[in-house]
Amino acid sequence: MEFFEVIQKRKSYRNFSSQPVEQDKIYKVLDAARLAPSWQNRQCWRFVVVQDKENIKKIGQLRPFTYNINFFLRNVPVIIVACANPKDSGHRHGIDYYLVDTAIAMEHLVLAATDLGLATCWIGAFDEQMIKDVLEIPDDIRIVALTPLGYAAEKPNIIDKVSKIVAKGRTRKNLEEIAYFEHWK
Repeated sequence: MEFFEVIQKRKSYRNFSSQPVEQDKIYKVLDAARLAPSWQNRQCWRFVVVQDKENIKKIGQLRPFTYNINFFLRNVPVIIVACANPKDSGHRHGIDYYLVDTAIAMEHLVLAATDLGLATCWIGAFDEQMIKDVLEIPDDIRIVALTPLGYAAEKPNIIDKVSKIVAKGRTRKNLEEIAYFEHWK
């Protein structure tokens, strides 16, 4: 796929087929993340690849009154958890760069997955402590995002339809609405 075609094809999927993801594709998306730029090239990110069905079910467990509303994850073949050690990055002008660094790496991963014909869904709302407990992630490490990784199911399901309503899916803004030249507006 050409680069701009990858960008145009990338979208959030919440309905995955049961087809397993080939290990070489998992390594390729992780390698794409590894190549991302970071604060002083410190590469603060770490990725936990979850393929064990019991751990996937635990992460996807519906837990009311928490951020973990991602019950659609219960049936995905792989979850990748993007973590970071804040001490391995910097802080400047009120910005914790471990968040930026890991977000860049995660986007590399998501775009590489798209190029390989895989589906993802960037997830930023989750129960961090529960995931840390399930995956034995140390307390000083932060979870920044996670994504399922797999093949999209043929047809959208009710979760896809409800998610679009809840997430208020909309068309993309026009370039004129987001980019200014020389001065703000």
